[in-house]
Amino acid sequence: MTAHRHDHELVLDSVRIALHGTTLLALDARIAPGEVLSVMGPSGSGKSTLLAFVAGFLGPAFAASGRVLLNGSEITGLPAERRGIGLLFQDPLLFPHLSVAGNLRFGLPRAARDRAARVEAALDAVGLAGFGERDPATLSGGQQSRVALMRLLLSEPRAVLLDEPFSTLDTALRQEIRELVFGRLREAGLPSLLVTHDHADAEAAGGRILTLA
Repeated sequence: MTAHRHDHELVLDSVRIALHGTTLLALDARIAPGEVLSVMGPSGSGKSTLLAFVAGFLGPAFAASGRVLLNGSEITGLPAERRGIGLLFQDPLLFPHLSVAGNLRFGLPRAARDRAARVEAALDAVGLAGFGERDPATLSGGQQSRVALMRLLLSEPRAVLLDEPFSTLDTALRQEIRELVFGRLREAGLPSLLVTHDHADAEAAGGRILTLA
């Protein structure tokens, strides 16, 4: 972790998104380093659309205005791969043709040094020491979620977006993975935006909760 990452702040400035002339959402938000802002609402309220706008892959059918700023710099016009934003989805999306270690190496920046040591340290940090050569398909759902989280953190994002990342986990595992994910994001000082329909997810995030109609 580099110290300057703790300075990161994600700002949504006068963001408005419409579809076929109908406004889906309009909001302003400032997310501090280590804070998780939760956005709740029913299906069709625009939760995932908001993430797509912030991440840089909003579909052409939508009309959007407003700005996204990260660490004081506007990123609204940048392509998705240059925004420095990490994503966690419902599905861990591990690459089936790569080993567990290969998935983690994929997350590392190209210029990263001590790649093998960093991968091993990441596995050890989430209780998966010795799992590097395993096929991701042989992991449990919770283990796959841990690998997905560490792959994201190894990529050194400047902010994180979470799209219902716990929805496929059973109740007992869900709480464990929630605590792991939110704890790691706070520790890394990353501003994060969570969309969920589950109040327990939003409460566990520990930050502000916005509800879309």
